[in-house]
Formats: sequence, structure tokens, C-alpha cells
Amino acid sequence: MSSMLQDTQLVDEADVVWLEDPDNLDYVRQALDKVTTRRGRPRYDRDGRLVGYTNLKPGSPSDPDSGLFARRVFFLLPHDRDTDPEGPYAVGAPGEAVDPSTLAAGTAGAKTTRSQGRAIQIAPAGR
Repeated sequence: MSSMLQDTQLVDEADVVWLEDPDNLDYVRQALDKVTTRRGRPRYDRDGRLVGYTNLKPGSPSDPDSGLFARRVFFLLPHDRDTDPEGPYAVGAPGEAVDPSTLAAGTAGAKTTRSQGRAIQIAPAGR
């Protein structure tokens, strides 16, 4: 699993389904998982919790060797900022984390000042 996904890996995505309100999350971790279906809630076998996933377009191809579909999942681990604000990601974020407001079907998302836990600093007038 690469922590930095590319839009070219996501061309078969139809939509993003959120299980939690993404407006309440500074960042989400994302990964491509191999699953048996194009649509619906995928199996989740990590620590932490699944907060969202993508559905694929009808007719999206499966891997010719395994027969599985590559679908994106969005998740958080127990030590992430939403449950441990003073923990290891009080500032900064994991490599695979992006701001959920930058996510859409077919778009890998981006790191922002919000996802990195940094307040936007405004320079005083006259500088």
C-alpha cells in the first residue's frame, strides 16, 4: 500500500460514502484495499474505525489475477488527532492522511493546514 495515492489509480470511482461527518475531522487516512465487491461497505480489518469508502462504477474491472476490486477506504486509528488531540499528531499527520474536504470520487485529496494541525497565520498589515 502506497501512502500517496494518485488520481490515475482512482479513475473507476463513482462516489464517496461517509460513515461519519467529514466536517468534524481534520484528516482521514486513506488506502486502497482489495475487496470482493464494487459497491457497499467493504470489510475492515484494521485497528481504529472505518469512516468512509468509495463505490466503483458499474463494469469497473477487477484485478485479472485475484478477481478483487481496488477500492479506497478512509479510516482513523486510536492515536489519531480526533480521539487524542494532544497525541503524536497534535501537529502534523500520518503520510497517508489528507483533508477530507479535498476528497471526491477520482481525486486523491490533499494535505492542508487543517490536516497538518497548523493554524493559518495571517501576516500583520504592512508586511
